[in-house]
Amino acid sequence: MRPSWDEYFMRIAQEVATRSTCPRLAVGAVIVRDRRILTTGYNGSPSGLPHCEDVGCLIRIVDGRESCQRTLHAEQNAIIQAAVHGVSVRGATLYCTHQPCLLCTKMIINAGIEAVYYGQGYPDPLAIELASEAGLEVVKLEFDQERTGGI
Repeated sequence: MRPSWDEYFMRIAQEVATRSTCPRLAVGAVIVRDRRILTTGYNGSPSGLPHCEDVGCLIRIVDGRESCQRTLHAEQNAIIQAAVHGVSVRGATLYCTHQPCLLCTKMIINAGIEAVYYGQGYPDPLAIELASEAGLEVVKLEFDQERTGGI
């Protein structure tokens, strides 16, 4: 059966996540406008720096949670790739394997992205509250696990 556009782009986000260099959690993001992929991103270290999978995570407690300070998030990398290549993401939709954190939500809002579709939750109610305040549509996608490979 042919996947819906949401399923299609979420599957691509899952594939992008396989490039992650984080041993704790692999996250992938795809930024789309008019059913065309603009950029992708996965979580990992900045270019030229050692990866967590090679040297270990740089863990700090942030807002009461463990957070790796070595890596950029998938959403951040997708937005950065757009900037590096001169691609506007204004009016686009972001598909992400996981709900964006607060910092990523703020970047998504300022980048002009209008909607976020994600597969798995992330315990950050403030990110959802801020997204709502800004008019950013944030939707958890629920699909048939067998057809999508785990969304």
